[in-house]
This record gives sequence, structure tokens and C-alpha cells, in this order.
Amino acid sequence: MTKPQNYINGKWVDGSLGKLDMLNPSYDTKAGEIARSGEKDIDSAVKAAREAFNGVWGKTDAANRGRMLYKVAKILEENVEELAELESKDTGKPMKQARTDATLIARYFEFYAGAADKFHGDTIPFSDDYTVYSQRVPLGVTGHIIPWNYPLQMTGRTLAPALAAGNATVFKPAEDACLAVVRAFELIHEAGFPPGAINLVTGLGTEAGGALANHPGIDHMAFTGSPEVGKIIMKNSADHIRPVLLELGGKSPQVVFKDADLDAAMPVIVNAIIQNAGQTCSAGSRLVIQEDIHDEVVEGLIKRFNKIKVGPADKDPDIGPIINKKQLERVESFVARAEKEGATILAQAEKPEGKGYFFPPTLMGKVNNDSFIAQNEVFGPVLTVIPFKDEADAIRIANDVEFGLIAAVWTKDNGRAHRVTNAINAGQVYVNGYGAGGGVELPFGGMKKSGFGREKGFEALYDVTAVKTIIINHG
Repeated sequence: MTKPQNYINGKWVDGSLGKLDMLNPSYDTKAGEIARSGEKDIDSAVKAAREAFNGVWGKTDAANRGRMLYKVAKILEENVEELAELESKDTGKPMKQARTDATLIARYFEFYAGAADKFHGDTIPFSDDYTVYSQRVPLGVTGHIIPWNYPLQMTGRTLAPALAAGNATVFKPAEDACLAVVRAFELIHEAGFPPGAINLVTGLGTEAGGALANHPGIDHMAFTGSPEVGKIIMKNSADHIRPVLLELGGKSPQVVFKDADLDAAMPVIVNAIIQNAGQTCSAGSRLVIQEDIHDEVVEGLIKRFNKIKVGPADKDPDIGPIINKKQLERVESFVARAEKEGATILAQAEKPEGKGYFFPPTLMGKVNNDSFIAQNEVFGPVLTVIPFKDEADAIRIANDVEFGLIAAVWTKDNGRAHRVTNAINAGQVYVNGYGAGGGVELPFGGMKKSGFGREKGFEALYDVTAVKTIIINHG
């Protein structure tokens, strides 16, 4: 059983506002407890982080930071099964998906362990009378707020680069899914970080999250979540004149041309919308398909959707439940509105019995790209089919949303692949594939209302550091 406490300044302490119950969405039963925190807890964590940054952790060189992160990676790797079980119970994702997430948090720490002492500045040829060089320096105390859909992955994704660069951190996970994260921090503690280098504060977004987002002691704020909350984060950061990284979701197209390898494309298209019950910012939620093959592809998808197994996470089905009742009702409302606007349900998997928050994967046709369901993020396993005529039409439809996170192009024509990928406004564009099993090395982030800043890969280190230029006159 994980501790229902916060981790502040190297110690486990109670939340100032008591505790919160965690629910298992597969059965609508209590899964555990977490600390309920507010301004007092956040303030303690930020002060501890500042002391660490100004003290032992801030004086730790890059090589030793890397060694510390590598210790974390090995400890997490040794506990993958336990972390996966907690992640599955907490979020409702099937065990095979939870194991992937538990493996990836270790991979993030491993990757940035190796990157810590290989990220540096430049020597600038300015003048014979000067020696000029730049340094990449940590920003100080970084704040991190993540959503509930990939708690373990996102813990590694946001914390590891910040720590590798030398920042001290304050981390607040979503209140709907914390158990695996708390256990991960218990394991991270074993690596021996100096007190205050990493801090975990759990609780409600309106209490702990709001206090963190508005704390004047934070030097950089990273947030993944809804555009509505992202705007609040931005406004708070503007008040404190600090940089912010926002990943605010997407409405991602999979563009399928008539010359595509459909045998390769079909299983990927389905997996891209049912993975994690569609509760994925990069879900392939719009199938933009050439008219010539529309009927053939739809027929194949109907067969696949009808075979999808939905059920409790511990039964390891193809797809588990939605995270909670509120989110389930939101998904249901999207489909109901789409039907009223003229869309039709082409296929829908069978919904299991029980008290879990299940929504069966749903394939929808007769969808216009300007409709509500095509323009807004459902965050559930709902795939809309939108036909196109030619290449120009495909590009127009792919870009005709306010989001720009990820996209895919399916074609055997290399020239077309280059033209279309260059024309699509998204942070990541795949050709004949979708997603990359975590893609720790691949820079990730959005355009337009999907946000800005980049996570993953070396790009993440740029977001949590600043350039300092040293100019030496020796003339």
C-alpha cells in the first residue's frame, strides 16, 4: 500500500487538508488514498526545492546528476510489475498497456541520465580580442502538473529532463490517478537525491494545482491538460514573468490515400483510437480517407470494432474503462450530439456488464469536418470517418482544426508523403505508422492550440534551461 502522504524535502509528510479517496474505474470501488494538499504544502515544497537548488543539488555536477538518474532508472526497472499493477488499478488501463507505461518511466530516466553531461553550450567566433562562449544553465525551481491518463510515463517525461539539467522540482499529479506515481516516488527516494531536489504534492487541481501554478517561487511551469486550464497556467505565469510549457491535446488526423497498404494501416488506425480507452492527447481521432477506398476501409473497420474486447483492467482486455463518471458522461454527450447533427454510428463494440465506467469503441460516419465532434477533443474511443477527394482536399481537412499535435499519412508515394507531411501543421507527423511506443528520443509538442514547447529528446532540455553568454576581453 502506498503512503497517503506528500514527499517534501526528502520526507513523507501528511497533507494539510487531510486525505482523498482514489477510485478503481473498472469496478467503481476504492483503490486507495492520497494526501489532500493546499497552499501550505505547496509553499513548503517550493521552499525545499529552492534550498536544494541553492545548496547541494545545485552544486551537483552534470556527471553525478546523470549517475543519480541512472540509479532511478535501475530501481524503477526492477519494480515494473508492481508499478504496472498500481497504474492499471488506478487508471483502468489493461495490464499490457500499464506494463508499457511502467517500463517507459524507467526509460525516461535512463535516457536523460545519459544526456545530463552531453548537453552544453557553444564557443562563438566573435573577435581576436575576445573569447566568447555560452552555457546552458538550469532555470531553478520547476513546477510540473500532469493529467491522469499516463501518470507514470508523464512523471518520467517531465521530471527526468528537469533534473538532468540541474533544476529542483515540485511535482503535482492529477487527483484521479496518483497511486503509481506515489509508489514511484517511494522508489526514487531510494536513489538518494539531496532533500528538496524532488518534491511530490498530491491533491485537487483547484487546491494544490492552483497553488503551484500561482506560486511566485516557481521559475518554470510545465503543464499537460485541457486548453481551458492551460490558459489559466499561462495567465499565472505571465503575472510572474516566467516561461511555461503547455501540452493541451489534439484532434489528430490519420490521412489514408488510395494507394496505402491497408493491411498495415488498419490495425494501427484502430489501436490509435482505442489505446488507453481513447484518453490520449495524441489519439488518432479523425480518419481522413480518400473517397475511392472509403467503403472498403469502413467495412474493414466495422469488422475490427465489433471484435474489440472491453472490460475491467485486471482481465487484460483490449480496452478498459473511462477514468471516471464525469468523463464517461462527457464522451456519451459527444456521441449523442453528433447523432443529432446527422452523424451515424457505423460500429460499436459490446459494452460489458458491471459498475465500471465503460464506453465501447465507436466508429462514426457522415461526419463533416466542421462539426462539433470533428473539431473538439472527445478524449474517448470515438473515431470519426471523413472522406476527401484529392491531395489538396486532404491537407485542407487535416489542418482545418484548432489543434496541431500529431498526424499520420498513409501512402506508398514517397513524393506525396513529403509534400503532405510538410503541409500538415502538427508537432509530429508519421508516414505509414502512428505513435512510436513512447518515443522517448523524439521531440514532442504541439502547434496552434495544442500548446507550445517540446518534451522528449534533447529538445526537452532546452525548455528547462537558459543560455548564459560569457564574453571575455583579453585584447
